[in-house]
Amino acid sequence: MKLPRPVETRLVLFILLALCASAAAQTWTTLTNTPPAPLGTALLLTDGTVMAQGMQTSGYASGTWYRLTPTTAGSYIAGTWSTLATMPSGYSPLYYASAVLADGRVVTVGGEYNNNAEQETNLGAIYNPATNAWTSITPPSGWTHIGDAASVVLPNGTFMIGNCGVAGTECTNQTYQAQLNESTLTWTIIGSGNGKADQNSEEGWELLPNGDVLVVDVWDGTNSELFNYTTGKWTSIGSTVVKLPNTTCDEIGPAVLRPEGSVFAVGGTSATAVYTTSTGVWTSGPTVPSSYGVEDGPAAILPDGNVLIDVGPQSPCYSNGSHFYEFNGTTLTAVAGTSRAADDPTYVGRMLVLPTGQVLFTDGSTTAQIYTASGTYQAAWQPTITSVASTLTPGSTNNVIDGTQFNGLSQGAAYGDDAQMATNYPLVRITNNAGGAITYCKTHNHSTMGVATGSAVVSTEFDIPAAIPTGASELVVVANGIPSKAAAVTISGTTLTCTPTTSCTSGGFNLDAQITLTCNGSGSIGVTAAACINDQSCVNSSDNTVGSTVSTSANASGPYEEVGGSCNFTWTYNGQTFVKRRPAKP
Repeated sequence: MKLPRPVETRLVLFILLALCASAAAQTWTTLTNTPPAPLGTALLLTDGTVMAQGMQTSGYASGTWYRLTPTTAGSYIAGTWSTLATMPSGYSPLYYASAVLADGRVVTVGGEYNNNAEQETNLGAIYNPATNAWTSITPPSGWTHIGDAASVVLPNGTFMIGNCGVAGTECTNQTYQAQLNESTLTWTIIGSGNGKADQNSEEGWELLPNGDVLVVDVWDGTNSELFNYTTGKWTSIGSTVVKLPNTTCDEIGPAVLRPEGSVFAVGGTSATAVYTTSTGVWTSGPTVPSSYGVEDGPAAILPDGNVLIDVGPQSPCYSNGSHFYEFNGTTLTAVAGTSRAADDPTYVGRMLVLPTGQVLFTDGSTTAQIYTASGTYQAAWQPTITSVASTLTPGSTNNVIDGTQFNGLSQGAAYGDDAQMATNYPLVRITNNAGGAITYCKTHNHSTMGVATGSAVVSTEFDIPAAIPTGASELVVVANGIPSKAAAVTISGTTLTCTPTTSCTSGGFNLDAQITLTCNGSGSIGVTAAACINDQSCVNSSDNTVGSTVSTSANASGPYEEVGGSCNFTWTYNGQTFVKRRPAKP
């Protein structure tokens, strides 16, 4: 069992490794804007922003999450941070199941640690980005502990977890799984007779092109299994040839599906194995140099099909000293490490595939970095758009788009039972031809959550932000950093024009401020009115509804019958901000 790890800092090492990274073809770049807190697991929302869990400097998790928003040029490196809603009271998990669902919501379940203590908690919650709110989830019936559970979103959109995340006596029915109905937030248990050969603890699940789920068993020698989601049954598919579980630490590394259809599985030992999905055959892969392995740790698919892995010493378990390699289908090649690699054991790392094809790396510190690979994708791997409206309206919702390979050829990044951060769902990105501004549209209701769906026509719906620039534009669908060819679209809507009407009146002990902003066209606005008594004790009111009237009032203190003061007005539209100050009139 690994313990939460406090944050450490080494300035000299940071500088030296940063220089090494900048000299290589592949680069690590520290985010321009430092995160508000140390960061743990990160997930990609369907509007193109990233939500990341805040961590404590003690190594335990907090219940606060943060959002990284890319710039209008599409840069995540220069993106900005904001704070999201806090998780339900009593739930701040570390090492848990997590996923983005087909409707765009985010689900988290379990936690090896919770509220700064080892609990193997059965708590869970679901986050709705549209309302910025969390809702608690009742655990599956009879499941008193869940802990650091494996999870996967099945092709039909069902979220499935394993019971239980610890190989301890407090867990019963350790070969069971449970599937979540995202509409009712209720569970269906896949229990007795499901065919699972060993317990779920410490295992990671990988989605295959045919919809099956692959697992390398941790507690059954070199055995591996497939789960068929239509029958609800597990079937053994034989030996991985080499031993992948580390039986000293009871850990295993991640497994990632590559574009040509093979799964690259990394051991908690220095062994690796390759599963060819077309033949159902395992072969041994390259041995990780220096007897390194992955006793829990991340991996991610790159645009060129290589797999980026984070490995480290095996003895003693969970030792510091991360090293990074790319697997190209045959060999492992060492690449530059992060600025904190020498201080990090592999298990603190998390990877997330971004829409740019870059990989975001977090390690429980405030030094978040992005990996930019040197290779690129093949044309056959791109999504294709077969149908989308040629004219789109700002602020419109549920726009339908059809095509192929919208979900990509892999789940993206992997870790195992402690964290899941799959990105096998479509994003819609629109680039304005005139100014080059990039806008991501929130996608939802994907017709499938499978991978490598081939020539089958699939679909999703997308909502267009009201503030999107109008005019001729190009639209692409992006999956795991690989974009489709662009479809020409026109973003309709007249230029937004607004006219303010203001008043500032005083009487008795009251001062009243009022502004009415009347607008024509489409776009985002903001209005603020402030009533200030003698330039102090300002009372503010704000709104962002076109044509609305914003009013506020302030009350004077003291024996005066007349109030001296002023009113301050602010309004914004088309990205411009206007300010007006008016003295009070009796």
